[in-house]
Amino acid sequence: MRESGILCPIFSLASRFGIGCLSKEAYSFIDFLYESGQGYWQILPVGPTGYGNSPYQPFSAFAGNPYFISPESLIEEGLLTWDECNNMYWGNNEEKVDYGALYENRQNLLLMAFSRFKERKGLESQEYKDFIEKEGYWLEDYCLFRAIKLNNNGASWETWDAPLKKRDKKALEKASAELKDMLDLFRFQQYKFTEQWNKLKAYASEKNVKIIGDIPFYVSMDSADVWAHPEVFQMDKDLQPKVVAGCPPDAFSSTGQLWGNPIYDWKALKKDEYSWWIKRIERSYELYDVVRIDHFHGFAEYYAIPYGDKNAANGTQNKGPATDFFKILKEKTGDFITEDGPKIIAEDLGTVTKENQALLEETQIPGMKILQYAFTSWDSIYMPYKHIKNCVVYTGTHDNMPTRAWLDCINDGERDYLRRYLNSMNSDYGALTWDMIRECYRSVANLCIIPIQDYLVKSHESRINIPGGSEGNWEWRLKPGFLSHELASSIRMLTETYGRIPQSK
Repeated sequence: MRESGILCPIFSLASRFGIGCLSKEAYSFIDFLYESGQGYWQILPVGPTGYGNSPYQPFSAFAGNPYFISPESLIEEGLLTWDECNNMYWGNNEEKVDYGALYENRQNLLLMAFSRFKERKGLESQEYKDFIEKEGYWLEDYCLFRAIKLNNNGASWETWDAPLKKRDKKALEKASAELKDMLDLFRFQQYKFTEQWNKLKAYASEKNVKIIGDIPFYVSMDSADVWAHPEVFQMDKDLQPKVVAGCPPDAFSSTGQLWGNPIYDWKALKKDEYSWWIKRIERSYELYDVVRIDHFHGFAEYYAIPYGDKNAANGTQNKGPATDFFKILKEKTGDFITEDGPKIIAEDLGTVTKENQALLEETQIPGMKILQYAFTSWDSIYMPYKHIKNCVVYTGTHDNMPTRAWLDCINDGERDYLRRYLNSMNSDYGALTWDMIRECYRSVANLCIIPIQDYLVKSHESRINIPGGSEGNWEWRLKPGFLSHELASSIRMLTETYGRIPQSK
């Protein structure tokens, strides 16, 4: 089955409230996908973000980002008023997320909504109680983590008093009692996020659009996951990581990359059939139709750096759980490929090893092909003629430049090589961007995903992320009205031409 989709993070949707959210603009985007003949909407991780605003360093591997809760929906429920929402400052640039303004004001708005929800005895409703019971595995730990963290001025759990840090039962009971209102507030936020998300996902399903979610392989050290489940990670008796994640030295860096995430204790996980990871995937399957796993290579092998090292030079390469994990996962959650398409996509970029290739072949999970990588080497594995059906082809990802910007940055030889391959004489880089998009559609790959910036021929100003950069990431947003019927018609023509219109249910 040949299909196509668009990559656009939730936060990049247009919105009057400072950040894209689960509002009418999200529904309009699904309408745009439907009109364009697209079968997939790929997003970035939706977890609650902390310092740096990266969706790949969330406070929880299970929770949703309260920034994505739609104020409009809360107004419709009578939990907020338009005046309350409009009087908040959300930033002065409709093309950029102002996370400082969100941090100052979004929580205040949600607190108002929560107060009214509580006044209406919403905490006693059966729907609310059912949600708390259903998501109990992660919800209570997450809410207590956030409440204690807020009560400690945002400090990492590593610095908390020992009884709380080490989860002494009496200390946790005392904190739960003293911080009850905060706990209820964070439960309410997750309840509303999930309620609104489920409505949006149901609408997408009605329009025959599947949502591709994204989960980071590693979790943040300062997260509810590490605090609540240290047994999942390689930690010592003082709850410090023994080793942390990164990349070994290579041609680009003589000291490697030091990421600092705690590393999984795969031997301990194996003993209980990887239950934490299984629950994580199950939660992801609740939220999404398809799950893209970032840094999929970590299942095949991982690089472990001694905790406290200043760089990654002294790390060691270790074997991951590989097919053993996926055998259990398949037993618990079903096949990875169904008649409707893949259930899992592997982010396998930059990690072309025998181990990784063997794992992809054994599991039959599709990997990724990035067209921008194809034309900066004379024999790249990403060249379109080397594609296979069981893969997903992109012009670029959220970590790449938009294609229009990339065309500016490659050298003349690479640009000439690209034109020869595409049989294109276009000197206009906007037209050449669309030639790149067309080449993705022509690929034999079953699935083709194009970032929304490429369809709009946006350049450097629309870049989502510069890996290793600390400023300006995760901010770009669509301006209202950019997604026109004319653009939808052009995309649909491509989709029909190359046989990628989704089959009706």
